[in-house]
Amino acid sequence: MMSVQSRPVGIIDNARLGMLLFIAAEVMFFAGLIGAFLVFRMGVATWPPPGQPRLPVLTTALNTLFLLGSGWTISMGSRMIQRKKAIRWERITLALGLVFLIGQGMEWGRLLQYGLTVEIGPYGFTFYMLVGFHALHVIGALLWRSADVLRIFHFGGKVYRDPDLSRMYWYFVVGLWPVLYGLVYL
Repeated sequence: MMSVQSRPVGIIDNARLGMLLFIAAEVMFFAGLIGAFLVFRMGVATWPPPGQPRLPVLTTALNTLFLLGSGWTISMGSRMIQRKKAIRWERITLALGLVFLIGQGMEWGRLLQYGLTVEIGPYGFTFYMLVGFHALHVIGALLWRSADVLRIFHFGGKVYRDPDLSRMYWYFVVGLWPVLYGLVYL
């Protein structure tokens, strides 16, 4: 079996190929959700429908900055040769992702108090489907990256999986959010 270092140039290893296929499937999943959102949104004269709460554009913009910042910090962590500096960047990445999730959760709580629920119709349904599934993906990315960080940096474990796979997934989750934010909030 060839090692990663002895692969011919241009050949992708199975784990990375698998991750790319998984991300492609996720893109198709969100494309379906976005398509449903657009059908509902374009099918009515006013959006949001009368009587529905406006979404907190500025609060979510701040949350967006936290998530985008985590994309930068994970990149910085991967470039650090010194272990202590890499750990610091990885911890900042995880903290920014967690702050994003907490911010979104607080937003959901306020929106629920104002009556924005899944049951109110397409407005609430598509909002919670798009934003909710993204939140589930952020949770998955946080758990996966946390496991990689703990295994590599804190337990000194041998690397059996490529930590770049969880980084690729993190980039997907971060890159998807501005698209959803632009569609849903603006």
